[in-house]
Amino acid sequence: MTQPAPVTSAPATAVTAVPAVGVPAPDFELLNQFGEPVRLSELRGRAVVLVFFPFAFSGICTGELCEIRDNLALFEDADAVVLGVSVDSKFAQRAYAEREGYTFDLLADFWPHGAVAEQYGVFDPESGMAKRGTFIIDADGIVRYVVVNPRGQARDFAEYRNALAGLTGN
Repeated sequence: MTQPAPVTSAPATAVTAVPAVGVPAPDFELLNQFGEPVRLSELRGRAVVLVFFPFAFSGICTGELCEIRDNLALFEDADAVVLGVSVDSKFAQRAYAEREGYTFDLLADFWPHGAVAEQYGVFDPESGMAKRGTFIIDADGIVRYVVVNPRGQARDFAEYRNALAGLTGN
């Protein structure tokens, strides 16, 4: 009688650490909701607010992104570009942006699935989604602010105001 092969678990996948304040932001290129490539390094000279969110059309995400939409002048006054990033496809991102009136880029971290979220240490492989990570990157490409919120907890919009004020010296 043949014995069944022992069950072995796959080696643990290394989880990328969240970039620390003061380090260069990992570069990437993703397609926006219109299928246009957006490369982080090509935005040098302006601050970038990188907002990872779990999924388009979900309740907390919609509330957070609508708050950004409704206060876009805060970001524009700081000469900051807002980039929303989720694992949704560019098609879902476009439908979402159109429905909610988002005029900032929504980037599709669709394939390889969650690769950029993984670079930033905010990909949750068990659920297949990005965590609520926010990274404010200065005009030189250096991370100046980081927060990763627990699942189900919305970001505090006042923190954007404080972090952007710190960039501009206001």
